[in-house]
Amino acid sequence: MSTGARPVLARFARYIPPVAVAAVAALALTACGGGTDNSSSESTPSTSGEAGKNSSAFPVTVEHKYGSTTIDKEPKRIVTLGLSDQDAVLALGVKPVGAVDWFKERPYGKWPWTKDKWGSETPEIVGERDEYNMEKIAALKPDLVIAQYSGMKKEQYDTLSQFTKVVAQPKDHADYAAPWQEMTKQIGKALGKETETEKLISDIDAQFKAARDEHPEWSKLTLAVADSFEAGKYSAFTKGDPKSIFFSELGFKLKPEIDKLAKPGWNVAELSAEKLNVLDVDRLVWVTSSTEANDRIKAEPLYKKLKVNQDKRDLFVPYQGPDIGAAFSFNTVLSIPYAIEEIEPLLTAIK
Repeated sequence: MSTGARPVLARFARYIPPVAVAAVAALALTACGGGTDNSSSESTPSTSGEAGKNSSAFPVTVEHKYGSTTIDKEPKRIVTLGLSDQDAVLALGVKPVGAVDWFKERPYGKWPWTKDKWGSETPEIVGERDEYNMEKIAALKPDLVIAQYSGMKKEQYDTLSQFTKVVAQPKDHADYAAPWQEMTKQIGKALGKETETEKLISDIDAQFKAARDEHPEWSKLTLAVADSFEAGKYSAFTKGDPKSIFFSELGFKLKPEIDKLAKPGWNVAELSAEKLNVLDVDRLVWVTSSTEANDRIKAEPLYKKLKVNQDKRDLFVPYQGPDIGAAFSFNTVLSIPYAIEEIEPLLTAIK
């Protein structure tokens, strides 16, 4: 089974020397016919639906971590560089021509919440996490690059901005820590689809509320999300991680001690077996990659001493097969409905 649940711990920022910047810019100018206006491109647009449908929404200006970007006309060739950005773009009826890998798993087809959206069209893979292949991106002749759930660096933003419009991550949050609502709004505004975006967000908010109303007892319970990829090493996710955000919106309380134990800028607190008592909460959700990992965690002597384990209030959720862990790891407008539907009966089965 995949190990795709691995947390985003490092920021894979690559130094881009001036020579490389010049080479990429030259390639982009050749590909696009000069300048950053690639409206003359003869390539097939990525939008699905009537071309020019949202033209009246433009120009729009989107603020982000590195300033603001004005998009003068409806973008038709979009590259997403955030790990889960493609979901919101797909939900708004657009198929990106390029995307990054989600931990070597390809961001299309396999996920049940996006399979029908992609159909037979799949994007060019232009990087993994925060390592972008600038030449591949330029060759796709994008008129918009979106990087919301990302750790894009200023050097990368500057390089991309030489040949296309770029909407970087939200400015008021740490990288990878912006709420899904805000990232979705940024994407919707950039695409000129703010009305459709508000409807998507309100529908998801309503589903969370319905779950909270159905289970008011959850608001009295403390929950933690954890994983373990190596014997004796454990990780608990902080409040800014999508997985924790998902369960918080279901009504559960999170444990502040986890955030205090995390290193600055990290989305997890790393725990040794001796610190597993931090995970002695009302509900403990493990996002695991294999039954072997489950058995290893359960066999840990110090874990056996935790009351959450003894009372069988711990839940081992597969990342894949079914893709429950992946769904709330993405935590997007497309994956959330699937995640709620799959996780609700598992949580209610715990007494």
